Amino acid sequence: MASYALIITERVHKTVIALLGGVAVILLRVLSQDEAFAAIDFNVIFLLAGMMMLANMLAKTGVFQWLAITAGKLAQGRPFYVLTLLAALTAVLSALLDNVTTVVLVAPVTLFLASILQMDPRPLLLAEVLASNIGGTATLIGDPPNILIGSAANLDFVAFLLNLAPVALIIFPAFLAIVWLLFRDQMHVDEAVRAEIMRMQAGEALTDLDLLRKGLVVLALTMVGFLLHGPLGYEPATVALLGATVLMLVGGQDPHETLREVEWPTLFFFVGLFMLVGAVVHVGLIKLIAERALEISGRDVGAAAMLILWLSALLSGVIDNIPYTASMIPLVQELGMHMPAEPLWWSLALGACLGGNLTPIAASANVTVVHLAERSGYPITFRDFLVPGLCVTLASLVISSIYVWLRYL
Repeated sequence: MASYALIITERVHKTVIALLGGVAVILLRVLSQDEAFAAIDFNVIFLLAGMMMLANMLAKTGVFQWLAITAGKLAQGRPFYVLTLLAALTAVLSALLDNVTTVVLVAPVTLFLASILQMDPRPLLLAEVLASNIGGTATLIGDPPNILIGSAANLDFVAFLLNLAPVALIIFPAFLAIVWLLFRDQMHVDEAVRAEIMRMQAGEALTDLDLLRKGLVVLALTMVGFLLHGPLGYEPATVALLGATVLMLVGGQDPHETLREVEWPTLFFFVGLFMLVGAVVHVGLIKLIAERALEISGRDVGAAAMLILWLSALLSGVIDNIPYTASMIPLVQELGMHMPAEPLWWSLALGACLGGNLTPIAASANVTVVHLAERSGYPITFRDFLVPGLCVTLASLVISSIYVWLRYL
């Protein structure tokens, strides 16, 4: 808890606190070293590393500048249109891929476009990461909690799409309304800047067409790999690392230079955070809270569904939603023996995924964007994230509650 408090205060760099906390749980014998290291989700670590390498190699071709200029022209240089376009793109990609991969690919486009518009990129980045968690809610592969739930409840891709995509589509306009209200004062660009964007030629931004062609082929194959990783029996991290390695090989890229550009502070923040979360789960705190809360609902399926939804969002906002979901699955299975299980599973999925918008440490995509912004000279503080995150999360939960009640109860 002390580590979480220090992360919120931001008086010491988050990576230092997370690593210190991770080592402390070993030194205090809360976890053994083997248990602490086993708590690290290396699939997330290597997925991020592989996609960072791919993104950095593609950045050398100028493709992100091309995308930024094209998006700016489509939006006619109007900041809120740009925000809407990028948020919609992020949400769709997060549903088809995973939200971490999506923000790694979209963030460089956003940073370059903001520099062209001469505006602070933080409203755009915050909107994108919130949209990524909403979009990731819609499918089996969009957010890791859904993968865990799908496996435990024997629910396939189509089931998630039919049950969760509709509510995600309803939430998205509400999300846009909230970010407009919060960021509208920052959505102004001089007419001269807009005119300059409309005069820009996107094609001139492309600097290495050979590497671009090879990179796009490798990226496309990597995306296919993400869609097929389940049936093929491989983890997304394996697909990402394979794609990065192949592009280094066929693109003649120097591995020293490629690895130097990886966001190592982000990766090591995750290492420490996973160990901290492993300790919280190990001592039974999350399970205790969940069990006590579920006792309140008795055998009423409506009360149980609402409690799971809101409790999941709250707890997923302060710890990683992957171990939380794993600890909740047996409890939902037990409740499902005494009442209809379907509303409980969808409530758990909605709460765990949408709760990822509550704080900057609640979801992997959030941490990634915060570190990318910091590296670019635009730090996003805990409070910067909390205000829009809290507003969007509350609105999402209200909509989800109505949706679950009307459809399943």
